[in-house]
Amino acid sequence: MTATVRHSPDGDAARPYHHYDDVADQSAALVIRSYSSSFGLASRLLAKGVRQDVRNIYALVRVADEIVDAPRPEQTQAQRRSALDSLESEVATALQTGSSSNLVVHAFARTARRSGIDTALVTPFFASMRADLDCQQHSEASLTEYIYGSAEVVGLMCVHAFLADHPHRKARYDQLAPGARRLGAAFQKVNFLRDLGEDSGQLGRRYLIGIDPDKPSADAWRYWLDDIDTDLAVAAKAIPLLPNGTRVAVCTAHDIFADLSRRLRSTPPEIACRTRIRVPGPDKARIAAGAALRRGQPRTATAKSVS
Repeated sequence: MTATVRHSPDGDAARPYHHYDDVADQSAALVIRSYSSSFGLASRLLAKGVRQDVRNIYALVRVADEIVDAPRPEQTQAQRRSALDSLESEVATALQTGSSSNLVVHAFARTARRSGIDTALVTPFFASMRADLDCQQHSEASLTEYIYGSAEVVGLMCVHAFLADHPHRKARYDQLAPGARRLGAAFQKVNFLRDLGEDSGQLGRRYLIGIDPDKPSADAWRYWLDDIDTDLAVAAKAIPLLPNGTRVAVCTAHDIFADLSRRLRSTPPEIACRTRIRVPGPDKARIAAGAALRRGQPRTATAKSVS
């Protein structure tokens, strides 16, 4: 892996810390390539600068998720909580100082400081991660809070990254935030359905209210898929309002999850609970090509595109 050599604005050779910055970015890129084919594909369709920022955000999310979902066999719950607390503390310090000895945290902090991501989004994210160590079955209120912290704030972080160089960042952020939240919520709910059996059987968690993982009813299954499709429809209307260089990527991610929703709807719940529903690689490529041909215009969107 070869690091990119950067140059300072005044034309001098890159300072030594720039090499560390590059290695941190490459570490974050490795995380998304290793853990998510869907988001990995979508991120490659982003404009270059934004692409790295989104990878830096995703890498931190993935590391925190691994702490709570994939502990080492010898780890106790108290040790997992301590690891999560330490990670949050590292992030808080890096947001203030701009650096960290943890490569993923370092990459995230540089993106966060440049694009305006602060503890207002980071704190609820870690609160939701921490909830996975405690909550076995959600109420309506706790599920709403969990989805906000675990998924919606990640969409909001991405919007910050998309608008980092925009002259009217605050107004555009306020315009795009509702759609970003609904898209993040849809992604999370799809994954809840896809992982229903594993979440219940291996992790002892029940996220979606009204669904019995051992005997999911068709009505409950359809209720949550209808809810997901509503989220996706609302999010689709915001995609054409995104800045150039981001629409095709976001449209691709949206359409992949819309396809997952369709596949979940056509699969009997009792089978979907035992087999994780996926979109095959060739179909993902077809979806991405369609989004590119439409220049990021979702099939269901009616909003007017702006730069």
